[in-house]
Amino acid sequence: LTTAAELSEALQLLNETIEELHADGLEVPRPPVGAMVEVPSILYEIETIARQVDFFSVGTNDLTQYLMAVDRNNPRVAKMYASMHPTVLRVLSKLIQEAHQAEKPVSICGEMAGNPAAALVLLGLSVDSLSMNVASLPRIKWLVRSFTHREAQALAAEAMSMSSADSVIQLINEAIEVRGLGGLVRAGK
Repeated sequence: LTTAAELSEALQLLNETIEELHADGLEVPRPPVGAMVEVPSILYEIETIARQVDFFSVGTNDLTQYLMAVDRNNPRVAKMYASMHPTVLRVLSKLIQEAHQAEKPVSICGEMAGNPAAALVLLGLSVDSLSMNVASLPRIKWLVRSFTHREAQALAAEAMSMSSADSVIQLINEAIEVRGLGGLVRAGK
């Protein structure tokens, strides 16, 4: 999805298909419809899109890549890809706030959801759900149970005020270490 107009076209096709099924005597309910946010252009149409969908999902891998203008698969520039950059966090915060104002839930998928430090910030941004691979679940579950929402919100606010991804990562990792959960962020632990 790159524009609200594209969503309208897709919804028209969905509605036509449901009408055809009804005409054939099949009573099918309209399924919940969501918008996958992966490109920055959508961020300027959240209010319009929210009127047409039931939920938002954010593909953080692509969104980060496009926001940072970095091809994460290109070894010459991949080191500049930084999903924990304060700019990315501020964009996610704005998107979540606007979706929630429209009473739409937001889920996060991509590498951020399964990264303990990122998951803690996302909780602080009040994301509704995280979608990750099953191997990440125990670590994220442990982390979620170890911080209050208010603590996560304070960390997220501080992270968004910083100027680099490295400083954000240091802040969050230190908070996790202080809580006695350093094994979640240290390699090999």
